[in-house]
Amino acid sequence: MKIFFALLLSFSLALFEAPSHAATINGQNYVPLADWAGANGLKIFWLKRGDEIAASNRTARLVFDKDSSTAEINGVNVRLSFPVAVDKGAPLIAQFDLDKTIRPLLYPARYLEPKRITTIWLDPGHGGKDTGNRVGGFFSHNEKTYTLLLALELRDQLQRAGFRVLLTRSRDTFVELPARPALANKAGADLFVSLHFNAAQTDKDTVAGPETYCITPVGANSSNASVEGSEYGMAGGAGPTVANRCELKSLIFAYQIQKSLVQNLGVNDRSVRRARFAVLRDAQMPAILIEGGYMTNPAESKRIYDPVWRRQMAAAVVKGILNYQRLTAPPAIYHPPSTNPPPVNPSAVHNNNN
Repeated sequence: MKIFFALLLSFSLALFEAPSHAATINGQNYVPLADWAGANGLKIFWLKRGDEIAASNRTARLVFDKDSSTAEINGVNVRLSFPVAVDKGAPLIAQFDLDKTIRPLLYPARYLEPKRITTIWLDPGHGGKDTGNRVGGFFSHNEKTYTLLLALELRDQLQRAGFRVLLTRSRDTFVELPARPALANKAGADLFVSLHFNAAQTDKDTVAGPETYCITPVGANSSNASVEGSEYGMAGGAGPTVANRCELKSLIFAYQIQKSLVQNLGVNDRSVRRARFAVLRDAQMPAILIEGGYMTNPAESKRIYDPVWRRQMAAAVVKGILNYQRLTAPPAIYHPPSTNPPPVNPSAVHNNNN
């Protein structure tokens, strides 16, 4: 049996070693995944009868779905901008995704300059006349209620962790979408976190789990283009936005939050995604939008309405922020002791003969 699997692995690797060249697919430049993996010390092989491709070494593991934009990077689901392709048995990946997703998440230190995080802006979604998602009958549950409750809990935990925290709203009031990032920009916030809860139109019993969004890169479609015309604001085209100036930082931030939510809460991983939401487009700092779960899922909705669960969710977000802070915190400056003693000031010497 061991010999069989060894031969199978050798055969799989042999497929990747076949001559393969860069290709243009739907206007995008694709490169052989084997070439990129080899240059970065990763070995690749097929999983699940050729439906998945894995690339791994001792410190990293990536899994790609054939003909899909779904990817897993070190245990966290991430949506690529373009699907992985296969040409004559050799997988190809868009250069765009290598530059805009894979490299920043594998090597975040290369994309973050030292910066201490002090001020965090929390944006409880909806409010006032904007109820957000409504679930239930006569006594319905409104999304705006639970985003505010989560924000207040998260504020308290972040303050205990030493951060300065500001909120778009601290009560049931309506704030226009463009004003939300504008307020954060004016305050000089270091991070922007918009809080929401999701709803599914179909498969309500099965669709569950958090999603974390960051701004869509220029030249790509958003992960769920259909939602961009909803209450979050119109897509506004695929051109550059203010948020694109720090899009890679926002991606790394979103990844840390999604990773913490999934690992600490043990929930279904609905992935890091991209969107040109109104509250993200104009943010001048790393900005994300968290969909904390699905109010339409019978089991998950009970957790969303439970203050104990929201406290746990807030704690997971705090851990994600602290993990991001560790990546961006300025390194400590070490001043080694001098090997030469300082010169003696004669006037400061006490004369015992006096």
